[in-house]
Amino acid sequence: MNNNQSRQPPLPRIKTTAGQRIADKAVHIIGSWKFVLWLIIFLILWISLNIMMVIKRWDPYPFILLNLILSCLAAIQEPLILMSQNREAQRDRLRAEYDYRINRKAEREIEDIQRDLEEIKDLIRSKKRL
Repeated sequence: MNNNQSRQPPLPRIKTTAGQRIADKAVHIIGSWKFVLWLIIFLILWISLNIMMVIKRWDPYPFILLNLILSCLAAIQEPLILMSQNREAQRDRLRAEYDYRINRKAEREIEDIQRDLEEIKDLIRSKKRL
């Protein structure tokens, strides 16, 4: 077997749209601890400023504007996360198919080696009988 036969084809690349790439990058950002910490800081500042300011409260308790902002953020984040998860599942299926092909090829090669070993054993046995 030469080198070209033993080489596996590279894992096929999935063509992605601009929207898919943007969703993957956005999920990478919104799924980070850095984003979570900045969001917590933002919430603490928003609530603190609105509680401490006596005259010009732009969003008094129960913070309806803040709830609107957080709802909009959640409405945007959810589809982005789902799109990214779907793409990850697609990549996992491709990896599983690739691994399956590699395992099947390895299995065929092992069977060939076993046949060769049986032939060698038969040759050795026949020479011992002579």
